[in-house]
Amino acid sequence: MTENNGTRIEALKEQARRSGLSYNEAKEFIAKTTGGKGTNIYSDTDVEEVKRKNQQSKSNKHNLNQPN
Repeated sequence: MTENNGTRIEALKEQARRSGLSYNEAKEFIAKTTGGKGTNIYSDTDVEEVKRKNQQSKSNKHNLNQPN
């Protein structure tokens, strides 16, 4: 009986492996393709670069609104 159950477990594991993404793989895929709260561990975005670009954009807008 144990051997039979063990065989069933292995068969189920194999079926699950072939069926697609695991829960964590799906979570990572969704995070990388859609973003969202708490997904920064999956991101390859350079946060400091984004901050610099945002600051530069704000500076450019400020300069455009200044009278000559």
